[in-house]
Amino acid sequence: MRKLLVLALVGLVAQLIDGSLGMAYGLTSSTLLLVAGVAPAAASASVHLAEIGTTLAAGVAHWRFGNVDWRVVTRIALPGAIGAFAGATVLSSISTEAAAPWMAGILFTLGAYLLVRFARPLRTDRVGGRLRGRFLGPLGLVAGFVDATGGGGWGPVATPALLVSGRMEPRKVIGSVDTAEFVVAGAASIGFLIGLGSEGFLLPTVAALLIGGLIAAPLAAWLVRIVPAQLLGAAVGGVIVLTNARTLLRSADLGGPARPAVYALLAAGWLAALVLAVRALRRTRPARVEAADAPPAPAAPALAGVAAASAAPAEPTPRGTPNPR
Repeated sequence: MRKLLVLALVGLVAQLIDGSLGMAYGLTSSTLLLVAGVAPAAASASVHLAEIGTTLAAGVAHWRFGNVDWRVVTRIALPGAIGAFAGATVLSSISTEAAAPWMAGILFTLGAYLLVRFARPLRTDRVGGRLRGRFLGPLGLVAGFVDATGGGGWGPVATPALLVSGRMEPRKVIGSVDTAEFVVAGAASIGFLIGLGSEGFLLPTVAALLIGGLIAAPLAAWLVRIVPAQLLGAAVGGVIVLTNARTLLRSADLGGPARPAVYALLAAGWLAALVLAVRALRRTRPARVEAADAPPAPAAPALAGVAAASAAPAEPTPRGTPNPR
């Protein structure tokens, strides 16, 4: 019972992070399950089965708030499902001993990517234009494969790529990626079911993660107003890097004084990323406040002239002058 409560807490924390950043539910859950001793394939399978429920709830919420671009969803979800199914098949065929460093390596890389990304100012500007299918298709395929083999990675791969393109609002990027993840999680679960059988899913773990995620879904909207995404992303990236470094060092048989030196180096990098994130947050906050306090832009000259003409009183017609009809 105590273990299930801990897993529910893991799902709650992971969903809080995912709701604030638009990513990292699978990364956080899989990392903590691996630390708890769960086999890599079982961890990824259980996380993806739980994500079917959490992504469905998130997708419906995003749809109701108008945060979904269905054109992007349809063009990224199907390739993502193909990649996720292939990744689940690959991971199911690898032994636990071989899969552990592979999965830890993927999670470590994605955690380092989070550190680098959130150590810099977040880009929020938009550029006109539409995203093409030849960009969305390969992106979904790669993100789905990484997501299934690493136990997470759909958001960290797809969300930054769409944000960097500058052709979508950030809220629609997060909403579209979260909505498409429902299809990806379902395809990955089918792949794990074929490769591992029903015994590959730890159903009590799935239930605990799902309950925690559903409880955290409404709380995430409150958390995103309190904790800046800049700091939260850097903090989560450091946790993922340090926890998966433990598995990588163990698989490399690196011991003695080298292991503490590696941990010290990674901790120093994490601290540097947090400092840079704080500086980036301070640098961008005055600009955001100034933009929020700025008066609305004046009307266009032509429209202003029309408005002034319509608002001005009509001149009286002189006496004796016929009024044309």
